[in-house]
Amino acid sequence: MSLHDVVGHEDIRASLGAAVATGSLPNSLLFHGPTGVGKQRLALWLGQLMLCSAPAADGPCGACHSCRLATRLEHPDLHWFFPVPRPRGATGDRAGEALEEARFAELAARRAEPLRPSVADGMAGIYLAHVHVLVRAAGTRPAMGARKVFIVGDAEALVPQESSPEAANALLKLLEEPSPDTVLILTASDPDVLLPTIRSRMLPVRLRPLSDEVVAAFLEQHAGAAPDDARTASRLGQGAIGRGLAFLPQKGSPGPLEEIRSAARRLLEAAVDPSAAARMSAALAISPAGARGIFSDTLEYLTVWLRDLAAAGAGAAEVLVNIDAADWLTDMARRHPRAVAGVPAAIREVEATLQLAQLNINPQLALAGMLRQIARHLGS
Repeated sequence: MSLHDVVGHEDIRASLGAAVATGSLPNSLLFHGPTGVGKQRLALWLGQLMLCSAPAADGPCGACHSCRLATRLEHPDLHWFFPVPRPRGATGDRAGEALEEARFAELAARRAEPLRPSVADGMAGIYLAHVHVLVRAAGTRPAMGARKVFIVGDAEALVPQESSPEAANALLKLLEEPSPDTVLILTASDPDVLLPTIRSRMLPVRLRPLSDEVVAAFLEQHAGAAPDDARTASRLGQGAIGRGLAFLPQKGSPGPLEEIRSAARRLLEAAVDPSAAARMSAALAISPAGARGIFSDTLEYLTVWLRDLAAAGAGAAEVLVNIDAADWLTDMARRHPRAVAGVPAAIREVEATLQLAQLNINPQLALAGMLRQIARHLGS
């Protein structure tokens, strides 16, 4: 299967295309913006454009041999790296080989199913051995054309490598002495996590959220979503196609972000429940899967529910993210009239608990305490 067409970001594509045409594109770029907004897809589009045999003013031709290879993720000069779970036994001399096998397996999966929801895997990373593979490849001659393009997706995963920045530092050496025939594109949802020395050597390109209408149309056309489901998922995705996909059903089951959204709603329900037992039960039901796992994702979505509760209480239903729960939110705001004033303090409690969860504490106990404080702020 081939990659789907790039959606949106027309102004950025026009600027990048003009830079390629005039030979003024820098060798190092950093695409940053919300999760799932299309950063890696745009990076692949740019790589295809630079390798295209007959580029047009509005992008790659899509028909030449290079374009066909690029859209099938098979071009030998278009290298795509991304976080993968560390394979068992991936240590020492075996590490690079094992990680390459894992990357190739994931590339095969992405060829078979290119339309995938954007959900972080807390067990995946970009490890030092994998960066060494990238650096060695960057030192070779292009296989087909005049240049090589390397894309490092979710580059935030470069930093937490066994409590040291070794992988990021190894990449920094490539940035300091780039080869004229090598272009490096990093993507990040949170560029501030990257080493300052890496950020300072790259041209930042910010991708903004797409409109709800654009996301909904894509979900209908490419994901087969019903119009109502596409509209709801597009709002929940907040301008990001990858996130919108994660709210749609997946093979008969709720999407991964839909499960997290539902869990976060249950936390809010427990917070306003007068029973302490209900709050403890809700806290124990959340998996303590690490700072980048389900636990933190659920807490982060709880802040979305809290903001929506404040919006419903203020009569601003038009800005709700959880548009399918408008009646429930309005009713809760009516039953808890102090909610609008208390939401900022409640969100601060959530943020403090997210920080505590990264320490050596019992996450469920911290969560139960958080729910008790939220209840107090919301006047429950």
